[in-house]
Amino acid sequence: MKILVTGAQGFIGQNLIAELTNQKYTDILEYDQDTNPALLDTYCQEANFVFHLAGVNRPQEQSEFMEGNFGFTKTLLDTLKKHGNTCTVLVSSSTQAALDNPYGRSKKAGEDLLAAYGRETGARVLIYRFPNVFGKWCRPNYNSAVATFCNNIARDLPITVNDPSVIMNLVYIDDVIEELIHALQGKENFVGDFCAVPVVHTITLGEIVDLLHSFKNSREERSVPNMSVGFTSKLYSTYLSYLPKDKFVYPLTMNVDDRGSFTEFIKTPDRGQVSVNISKPGITKGNHWHHSKNEKFLVVGGIGVIRFRKVGSDETIEYYVSGDKLEVVDIPTGYTHNIENLGNTDMVTIMWANESFDPDKPDTYYLEV
Repeated sequence: MKILVTGAQGFIGQNLIAELTNQKYTDILEYDQDTNPALLDTYCQEANFVFHLAGVNRPQEQSEFMEGNFGFTKTLLDTLKKHGNTCTVLVSSSTQAALDNPYGRSKKAGEDLLAAYGRETGARVLIYRFPNVFGKWCRPNYNSAVATFCNNIARDLPITVNDPSVIMNLVYIDDVIEELIHALQGKENFVGDFCAVPVVHTITLGEIVDLLHSFKNSREERSVPNMSVGFTSKLYSTYLSYLPKDKFVYPLTMNVDDRGSFTEFIKTPDRGQVSVNISKPGITKGNHWHHSKNEKFLVVGGIGVIRFRKVGSDETIEYYVSGDKLEVVDIPTGYTHNIENLGNTDMVTIMWANESFDPDKPDTYYLEV
């Protein structure tokens, strides 16, 4: 199958081509504003499916709206007709097509042209009216507030929010691409007369900005957001894609003493925290118990032993652990416990606790095993 993608170097085009390649579609005909125009004739003759993603949304002159969103669509369809090619044509339109503004009128004109083409030729035509699309590879300071905010907040640059109560309807790029692949496979999703992405997120501009600031602060707080909230997870992935190239790394605070070190890695609001414990040879750490706090220990380097004793009992339980055989050891409540390095090198243990450490309520009580 030969797939023609117009607007191949645009935001949606780049993401679509990347996923088509992932799914082993090898005959992708890429057409963009820098492509030799003569190739359009060849591509329209060969294509078995057309993703028409090219368009104009931030021109220098308003007349360019109609030239780009109607004029090029007409050129594309006329070229397909010239070759008698009635393959499916999918066009990315906008919810703005329902509004009376220069951009909206140009998108509506392109839609009407495509619908008439479908009636005339019998070709299958699919019109997608996208709301605001966000995600990786969207150009900041262009036509996406989310892209601009992600870029600027990640770089400590100012942002402008005139009205934080403005409601945004957003679709995530991965959801868009999944829907476009479904359309390629004949499984498009219809809502009324138009095709649509099933998942649309409605949120205020102020809420978006607050989330993005929390993502930036999460590095200092060693936290990650609640990924069970779909929009939050998608926005966090988007924000990370805008990090400056020299800012991918960030330091952690290592609590170091002669026994080794203890470093908090990740804290979450609802899934506890993860830490890294390093014990020097011969060192024993712990000797405490908890009422409600529970933990999981995973030794990933070195060898050692984890000992337990139920509070009020004389019986000691031992589990030998090694980085050569990864096993998780649960630390039950009501058992005092310790971990000893039995090797000649540092022992590294990943520790998870069901709640982030609260110095005002540590729920940790010293008691020798």
